[in-house]
Amino acid sequence: MGFLQTVVAAIVTLGILVTIHEYGHFWVARRFGVKVLRFSIGFGKGLYRWYDRRGTEYVIAAIPLGGYVKMLDEREAPVAPAEQDQAFNRKSVGQRIAIVAAGPVVNLLFAAFAYWLLFVSGVTTVTPVVGAVQPQSPAAAAGLRVGEEVVEVDGHATRSWEEVSLRLAARIGESGELRLRTREVEGGGEQRYRLMLNEWQVDEEQGPLASLGIIPWRPALEPRIGQVAEQGRAAAAGLQPGDLVRSINAEPVTDWVELVKRVQAHPEASLTLVLERQGEPLELVVTPAARTDESGRRYGYIGAGVAPVEWPAAMQREIRYGLFEAVPAAVAKSYQMITLILESIGKMIQGAISVKNLSGPITIAKVAGASAESGLESFLNFLAYLSISLGVLNLLPIPMLDGGHLLYYLIEAARGRPVSERVQILGLKIGMALLLSLMLMALYNDLARL
Repeated sequence: MGFLQTVVAAIVTLGILVTIHEYGHFWVARRFGVKVLRFSIGFGKGLYRWYDRRGTEYVIAAIPLGGYVKMLDEREAPVAPAEQDQAFNRKSVGQRIAIVAAGPVVNLLFAAFAYWLLFVSGVTTVTPVVGAVQPQSPAAAAGLRVGEEVVEVDGHATRSWEEVSLRLAARIGESGELRLRTREVEGGGEQRYRLMLNEWQVDEEQGPLASLGIIPWRPALEPRIGQVAEQGRAAAAGLQPGDLVRSINAEPVTDWVELVKRVQAHPEASLTLVLERQGEPLELVVTPAARTDESGRRYGYIGAGVAPVEWPAAMQREIRYGLFEAVPAAVAKSYQMITLILESIGKMIQGAISVKNLSGPITIAKVAGASAESGLESFLNFLAYLSISLGVLNLLPIPMLDGGHLLYYLIEAARGRPVSERVQILGLKIGMALLLSLMLMALYNDLARL
């Protein structure tokens, strides 16, 4: 996907979620008689604006990284006596709590709706069958075998690799016994395995499965070129989509993984490729460019991607529910994701999970672009996950976020009087410093992944 398409996908994704979030605040504020002065999607200079009959200004601004709803409030500017009953600060503490909580709650409700829509329309998944087990890995030590389908993790049924990965992700940073139940694809016999974890850490690039030594089953990938980067070494050498690589430096190549390993092992060294193009043999010389990974390892890269392959029907599964059956399934899925995010935040604070797992706007843009390119199902799934993340993060008791305001109002409800302005200003400074630190860390992680 091109840069422009990625940017557009990111703007659409954030635009949808921010609009939903701010509309939650807006709708509840209107219900309680609060005058809304401005409803802005984005920050900075307004690109387009209009007004409704109540005088609310609607703005689409230049920086699409958030939004806000500005309400009439005596703490921000003088309010005419005739309009004081419409000021936010004049409303009861219960009404203010409802207005502030509405944004995150609507994000969570939207995610549940998105999951319901996915379950009703049907989700196509890959059957979680083990394709290989890495030697000297936790999976190998437990005796896990190739060709078995993972049907249960820690007592929870799993029907796809996504469900397996989510259950495994919940155990990151923990010690103890990880229980798997499998079923043989041919024969149907069941097996139970116990993998021992010791403050289990997961490489952010590998993911939970690879960290346990589990490689999902996949169709054989023949060494056929699917995509060629315009400015890459492959294009410069004359490689074209559809070319089938038969050998490299006179040594036969049988699959794509082997081709990649050979290329990576020869940075800035000429390779003689024998190809098959439209049934005719062809010989080309390509010199892989040199790149360096985070560990300092130097490897070769030519700018070519594998041709897509068809998955056999036996290795695919459709998860579909009826209109009413999908409701509890969507709620359960939302609850699982909320719990996973909260537990991950807790483990990160404790140091059990590396802060390298934080992601910022660059990663969000890349994933948004990739999911949009993969189709509506993938994009809707990502939208639901991001909506839950936005809702949960905004409910954290950090000043500047909705959760910080809720904390002040809950204290006010308990004490019978508002939190002092001095305490609120101090909290604001702490919240700003904390959020700025998190944003810089997430941005650093994004740049490191690039």
